[in-house]
Amino acid sequence: MLSVSLLALASCDSKKPAPVAENPFFTEYNTPFHVPPFDRIDTTHYLPAFIEGMKQQMDEINAITHNPAEPDFENTILAYDKSGLLLNKVSNVFFNLNSAHTNDQIQEIARKASPLFSKHSDDITMNPELFQRIKAVYEKRNELGLDDQQLRVVEKYYNDFARSGANLPAEQQDELRKINEELSMLQLRFGENQLAEINKNFKLVIDNEADLAGLPEGVKAAAAEAANASGDNGKWVFTLAKPSMIPFLQYAQNRDLREKLYRGYFMRGNNDNANDNKQIVKDIVRLRAAKAKLLGYENYGAYVIDENMAKTTVNVDQFLDGLMKAALPVAKRELAEMQKIADAENAGIKLQSWDWWYYAEKLRKQKYDFDETQITPYLKLENVRDGMFDVANKLYGITFTKLTNLPVYQKDVETFEVKEADGSHLGILYLDYFPRESKSGGAWCTGFESAGWRDGKKVDPIVSIVCNFTQPTGNLPALLSWDETTTLFHEFGHALHGLFTQGKYNRTAGVVPRDFVELPSQVMENWAGEPDVLRSYAHHYETGEVIPEELIAKLVNSTHFNQGFETVEYLAASILDMDYHELADPVVIDDVVAFEKAAMDKIGLIPEILPRYRTTYFSHIFDGGYAAGYYVYLWAAVLDSDAFDYFKQSGDIFNKELADKFRKYCLAENGNDEGMVQYRKFRGQDPSTEPLLKKRGLK
Repeated sequence: MLSVSLLALASCDSKKPAPVAENPFFTEYNTPFHVPPFDRIDTTHYLPAFIEGMKQQMDEINAITHNPAEPDFENTILAYDKSGLLLNKVSNVFFNLNSAHTNDQIQEIARKASPLFSKHSDDITMNPELFQRIKAVYEKRNELGLDDQQLRVVEKYYNDFARSGANLPAEQQDELRKINEELSMLQLRFGENQLAEINKNFKLVIDNEADLAGLPEGVKAAAAEAANASGDNGKWVFTLAKPSMIPFLQYAQNRDLREKLYRGYFMRGNNDNANDNKQIVKDIVRLRAAKAKLLGYENYGAYVIDENMAKTTVNVDQFLDGLMKAALPVAKRELAEMQKIADAENAGIKLQSWDWWYYAEKLRKQKYDFDETQITPYLKLENVRDGMFDVANKLYGITFTKLTNLPVYQKDVETFEVKEADGSHLGILYLDYFPRESKSGGAWCTGFESAGWRDGKKVDPIVSIVCNFTQPTGNLPALLSWDETTTLFHEFGHALHGLFTQGKYNRTAGVVPRDFVELPSQVMENWAGEPDVLRSYAHHYETGEVIPEELIAKLVNSTHFNQGFETVEYLAASILDMDYHELADPVVIDDVVAFEKAAMDKIGLIPEILPRYRTTYFSHIFDGGYAAGYYVYLWAAVLDSDAFDYFKQSGDIFNKELADKFRKYCLAENGNDEGMVQYRKFRGQDPSTEPLLKKRGLK
């Protein structure tokens, strides 16, 4: 039933909603491979489609609950699994674009839709009639002749409903509804503030060319183009987007400007302006702790991790603490080595956090006769992309064909058809590379359609990779840093997970614990730096020359470089995440900056290293789905290092037998069982931490 509030909200949209016949969400997409018709989708289409999608799903739920037949797998579990088709269809487009290519209208729709989604979700998961039918199937599941996957789906849905408050008394359900709605709006505001802080509220404008001393020519050219684009003609502009900021921190000789830029970065959301996130963080943490208590958990971390491979906060804390004890001494040695360089140059300074990248480059040059500017000319974006595709071809036999006939949401987006070795269609891949004001920071992989089954037919995936990489400037093509190169391989690993996913049920197909999900992505990074792989894609952008063996050796030899810093800044953020989410209700935080400092002092973090994400811009945990879960990247790093070591030990990094097993158990069927069970099917044993420690030079 369509509620009055939904109708009222639809009618107050700034534009008149398009008639049903004109709304592309209400019909089958008449496009190649059924991709979204971005050229036909207007912002006025979203809210009516959301409302109709919610109405349709509630009609489907009502059909389940009013079915007079005894609850069974088909009429209850499967019927629920198949519900919400239209709502998912519009959501897949809208929320992806709100991150990748937003505008004021989309953000306004998101603010209107967020409480609707919260209410709609609660109306389903707290529906007593629906839960009783699911519970009835769950309680007799072993008597129904179900196969393993059907049993898993039943158990997962029962657990989902229980974790969403289905077992709570009515008054506590009302309290939970209020918490969920408030959290949905707070998380949305956090993300909007973060986007504004990156793209609108800070830029470093340089009008004296002498202040560019030390910067590579390509970096200066990009800054000049950024200045022209922002109306600062004849000057140079640097922003908080990493392709702009990191090279400045690495190479700019002007220390005061390095501090100014880095301070702009680490003060995001903490400037006591309209985009300040401190109170939002307090409220989010308080509400999450209250939610966990309502649901019977000691804290929000316990609630989240109960579903993960780690199982308990104690296991996570011990994991992080053990790695910090190994990494922090390494980081301190790195700092001492850099301080020696500064002292030898008579800099007369004690290194600070904004000095780390600059002196790390000097140290890399000193120890390995290597800096990133030497390899960048060999990392033309298109070549890296093709090298990445070649790795997937050698491992899995799949191919990538560029398409020019698909609608895209932004002119720079590329599209590819992905085919199996036998030429059959596998899926579609979108690639969106460069920063813009309409895009959130960072890099991620998402999808416009998930693999699965619908009405007995296979649904082919439509996957999208979104990045913020160095753009072409003048006569220079897009030349990536090494970090950007490995990031592209990383997100491509997520894409392969999405492309290869198999399964009959939406609840389990490709759905894995949060601390497993980074295995498919991180394992791909290992291939990026292998000498044979480098030779295949690292060709000079002007001459086509294959990267010299000397440079390959320098890159490989510097693998352990700065790993103390990189590991410690990551661990610091992970520990900060856990500290927030191990607070028990009632939570009262007077000052999040003081809370963060106390958390970092507790672990002995040196002031020259900040957490990779400080509290007020920690989007992963406050609006990105990684709350009490930022640790997962390193948890999965144990798996990915062990998995790649398996390939290495076989003597062939493209070992077809191992690739087939990895695809089957860790990519295609990884939702069929618990994460570690699936990993053991591939590996034949539990993972070892030894490969990770060796890889990072921590042992």
